[in-house]
Amino acid sequence: MTDTLPRRAEGWAFFLDFDGTLVEIADAPDSVVVPGDLAGILARVARKTDGALAVVSGRPISTLDRFLGPPPFPAAGVHGAELRLPDGERVGLAAPPSVDKARGVFLEFAARFPRLHFEDKGVALAVHYRGAPELETAVADLARAVAAETLGEMSVQFGKMVVELCPARADKGRALATLTEHAPFRGRRPVAVGDDLTDESMFAAARMLGGIAVRVGANDRTSAATANLSDPSAVRGWLAALE
Repeated sequence: MTDTLPRRAEGWAFFLDFDGTLVEIADAPDSVVVPGDLAGILARVARKTDGALAVVSGRPISTLDRFLGPPPFPAAGVHGAELRLPDGERVGLAAPPSVDKARGVFLEFAARFPRLHFEDKGVALAVHYRGAPELETAVADLARAVAAETLGEMSVQFGKMVVELCPARADKGRALATLTEHAPFRGRRPVAVGDDLTDESMFAAARMLGGIAVRVGANDRTSAATANLSDPSAVRGWLAALE
């Protein structure tokens, strides 16, 4: 990793993952603890960039708003299946017709193993196996099989102790590129910050647009990231210190 982290907000646009990046990953999605100063840190960076800050997450935008509170930032939810543009307009992908059948299969499977957590995001479905790590292969195999039956409507995304079935065109990199077409993101260098495999498309998009990618956590796998921060606390400290 070779890039130096920006020390000034001027000229940059910030695209920030949520879980594992701004906050620590919790055992269950609803158990996440949001530091009391996080919303203020994000609001200050947004002011310094004339609003060029977006949260790009696997979570639905409504859930991000519940955790972060007002003001609502531009955002990409469900890995880009949902977008909130800088003017507040909401756009997104429709739920594929096959999602209802897939939901039934996932629910039936999760009901057999109480330590699994099924998360219904409407347009996407997730099975968290943090409570049952020995089921990783079974969950992944099921998701691949269900995705194959959707005939290209849905695809599998792998994350930290979670497997998701998302609309095939849901992509954090595509979401970042779309947001950079709109003021105040347009004309700024993007800096993408994330911790997981699902952030790699966002990293690649940021670099393609002349920006940098920052991976949070240990450098234990190949990544498109070009800089590193150790954990969410380090991310928040860096953001808070931006001039």
